[in-house]
Amino acid sequence: MRHGSRPILALTLGLPLLGAGPPPLTEVSVVVTGLRNTKGQVLACLTAQPKGFPDCRKDPAAKQAIVPAAATVRINFGPVPAGRYAISLIHDENANRKMDMALIMPKEGYGFSRDAPVTMGPPKFDKAAFDVAGTAVEQTARIRYLL
Repeated sequence: MRHGSRPILALTLGLPLLGAGPPPLTEVSVVVTGLRNTKGQVLACLTAQPKGFPDCRKDPAAKQAIVPAAATVRINFGPVPAGRYAISLIHDENANRKMDMALIMPKEGYGFSRDAPVTMGPPKFDKAAFDVAGTAVEQTARIRYLL
């Protein structure tokens, strides 16, 4: 009798797992404003890793996009799992796929999700981070220029 109840117990315990499926995904996009011209392109990075912000090369799971520069640019990163994310942006005016510098000052424009302020270097992840869960998320970021 005892032996016969084990399969039923195992089957009952496994039932909640059958319907679990993958976690829901949420669309994330950013509207980029403030470009001083339409030269080049906009480089965008969406990361959930503080160590991968603002440089996506440090996060192999980061979503990246490159779009032509325009007066206003909308970048759709597609669906992502729920979590906390941050976006970094570069107006790559000469289309060389990197931030050009003049000594230690950026020569090209940059921006971050939540319009995170910049003081002596890029903002920390927490200043630019936003939560993603359920409803589609659209951030707005203004490009800034120092030179």
